[in-house]
Amino acid sequence: MKQLFKFREMLLVVIIAVLLGVFSSRSPGFASPSNLSNIFNDTSILIILALGQMTVILTKSIDLSVAANVAFTGMAVAMLNAAHPGLPLALIVLIALGIGAILGAINGLFVWKLGIPSIVVTLGTLTIYRGMAFVLSGGGWVNAHQMTEPFLQTPRQLFLGLPVLGWTAIVIVAIIYIVMSRTFLGRAIYASGGNPTAAVYAGIDVGRTRFFAFVLSGTLAGLCGYLWVSRYAVAYVDIAAGFELDSVAACVIGGISTLGGIGSVAGAVLGSLFLGVIKNALPVINISPFSQMAISGGVIIAAVIFNARQERRRGRIILRDRGASETIEGIA
Repeated sequence: MKQLFKFREMLLVVIIAVLLGVFSSRSPGFASPSNLSNIFNDTSILIILALGQMTVILTKSIDLSVAANVAFTGMAVAMLNAAHPGLPLALIVLIALGIGAILGAINGLFVWKLGIPSIVVTLGTLTIYRGMAFVLSGGGWVNAHQMTEPFLQTPRQLFLGLPVLGWTAIVIVAIIYIVMSRTFLGRAIYASGGNPTAAVYAGIDVGRTRFFAFVLSGTLAGLCGYLWVSRYAVAYVDIAAGFELDSVAACVIGGISTLGGIGSVAGAVLGSLFLGVIKNALPVINISPFSQMAISGGVIIAAVIFNARQERRRGRIILRDRGASETIEGIA
C-alpha cells in the first residue's frame, strides 16, 4: 500500500473518491451519475486550461495570462458572432484558436528572444490582454440575445449523456497526452524543464521549446474563450477572473513540479477534478465563500509541501548524465 501511494495520480483518485463519499453523506444526490456529469462538465474548461498551463510549467516557466487570454478571445468571438451572425461556427472556433495562439506566441517571444522571466512577462500581458478586452468592447457586455443559437447551444448539446463541452475536454486530454508522450515536442518540453543544460547537449533548442509551450497554452486558452462565452451565454471584461491561479493550482495539486520537468497529463486532469469537486461541494454543505477561499488556499499550500517532500529528481539525473556523457564523447 505504501508503494501504491507513491504514485500521485492514484493518491488523488483515492482522495477524490473519499471526498465524494463524505459529501454524499451530507447530500445524498451529490455522487449521482447526473451530478458527477455536471461536475465534470463544470470543470471541463479548467481541465483544458490546466493542460495548457502544464506544458508551460514543465519547461520551468509559468503563464499567468491564460485567463486574460480567455477574456479577450471570448469577447472577440462573441462580438464577431453578434456582428456577423452568418459566419459558420467552425470558422469562429478557428478564429478563437488563432487569437489565443497569437497571444500565447507574444508571451513566448518575450521569454525566448528577450530572455525576460515568464512570470514578469505574463504578469504584464495579463493586464494588457484584460485592457485589450475592455478597449475592444468599450466596457460593454455581449448578452445571450445578441448571439446566435448555434454559437450558444453547440457546446450544450448532449452526446451519450454528456454535453459536447465535456467531450471537448476529453478530446483535448487525449490530444495532449499523445503530444506529451509520443512526439518530439513533448519529450523536448520535459527535457527543457528537467535539465536545460543537458537538453541543449541533446540537441534541443530550449528557448524555442518554451515558445511552442506558450503557443500551445495560448491556443487552448483561446478555445476556452469560446467555450466560456457559449456556456455562460455572456461576454464581459472580467471573464474567468482568477482562473489563472486555478490553472496553476490544478497543476500543483496534480503533481506538476514548479521546478519543471516532472508531471503528467493525468495529474493535471485529476488536480482539476479535485478542485471541481471541492468547489461544487463546499456550497452544498453550506461553507461560506470566504471559508471556501481559505480551504482552497490551504489545499494548494499542502500540495506544494507534499511536492517538495515527494519529488524525485531521477529524471533530471538521467538527463544530466546523458548530457555529460555526450559532452565527453564530443571532447574525445
